[in-house]
Amino acid sequence: MSNDLMAKSVEFEVNGESVKLSGATVKNYLVRGNDTVSEQEIVMFINLCKYQKLNPFLNEAYLVKFKGAPAQIITSKEAFMKRAEANENFDGLEAGIIVERDGQMIDVEGAIKLSNDKLIGGWAKVYRTDRKAPISVRISYDEFSKGQATWKQMPLNMIRKTAIVNAMREAFPGSLGNMYTDEEQVTTSSTIVETEETVRKEINEKANTEVLDMEYEEVNKAESNENEPKKPSAFDGGPDF
Repeated sequence: MSNDLMAKSVEFEVNGESVKLSGATVKNYLVRGNDTVSEQEIVMFINLCKYQKLNPFLNEAYLVKFKGAPAQIITSKEAFMKRAEANENFDGLEAGIIVERDGQMIDVEGAIKLSNDKLIGGWAKVYRTDRKAPISVRISYDEFSKGQATWKQMPLNMIRKTAIVNAMREAFPGSLGNMYTDEEQVTTSSTIVETEETVRKEINEKANTEVLDMEYEEVNKAESNENEPKKPSAFDGGPDF
């Protein structure tokens, strides 16, 4: 990306306050992980913040980039839940854990179990005023726990929160469909790519309604130009003046 694209700012409003994001700001202050984000990943992040009305300066969203994998766009749990609860059709939720007890699978409300119970998953139900039945989700602990420190320290809370986030997303796909939280931060490259493609699809569908300072076409063109062999100048190899 050229220096002017990195310096330009995209301005949008979040909760009545103006937010300005430039590529340089994102790269220098809003990225976590142990690798450098690409210019295209920066553009994706800025566009997602704009369309989802997220303020990254309040830690509502940030980029995570680890070596060997594409960047992940992560939304804070607080921003995610506020968005869900602000929906006019939201009518409460129930959530808990799933345990194996005496050879049977038992749903437990909350995040507490007996000492002999084996944790196997989490569940959540989200109620909408315009639906006859709740949106119900049941997820596996083994599928979501990747051995991170938080999952080891608070497995019951983490799987319950993740179940809630998944249920909320299914209940309100229009406003939460492309938002992913810390609790469900993925580490496998296939899931990261799937998340990235979902975000890209939404941006491509909505970006035509307004011209932004930073577009994928410009970035791809800039990156393509950088990779092309440099044409020899008329002065290359000529005499010194």
